Amino acid sequence: MAQERTGVATAQGNPLTLVGPELKVGDKAPDFKVSKNLLEQASLADYAGKVKLISVVPSLDHTGVCDAQTRRFDKEAAKLGNNVVVLTVSVDLPFAQSRWSDAEGIDNVIILSDYKDRSFGQSYGVLIKEIQLLMRSVFVIDADNTVQYVEYVGEMTEHPNYENAVAAVKALV
Repeated sequence: MAQERTGVATAQGNPLTLVGPELKVGDKAPDFKVSKNLLEQASLADYAGKVKLISVVPSLDHTGVCDAQTRRFDKEAAKLGNNVVVLTVSVDLPFAQSRWSDAEGIDNVIILSDYKDRSFGQSYGVLIKEIQLLMRSVFVIDADNTVQYVEYVGEMTEHPNYENAVAAVKALV
């Protein structure tokens, strides 16, 4: 049975249970399988040799903070160079992700879906047991797949610390 953590996250003040381990700086980044679209999958190995900023959001559709978080990291990604990849992971269906991304002009972030088996959510400790969405968080992983920055946002409706995440990436390139 997967590890469960309670009392570390809330949604509008209501406690949530996160499934999976709490990653820490220095941990080896866990592998995962997510969907690029309905037919193609992606894993950590697909981004080998690059610094990875992984932005995790509950849902891109109809949530202002998720929208703002993805837009902010899309702008930052344009300035980080070719040795950095910025990924946004949610459990939205790939159709919805593509529609949203196209409508919003997101060009620099790769948007991935964990809808099939919640592999990412369970491996990174961000799967919310009660609602099967992913908890807002940010991970920076170096080119050797070692975790260099972790932020589990304690309240689902709050923004992550964009400046600290970007500074962690810049320190690696």
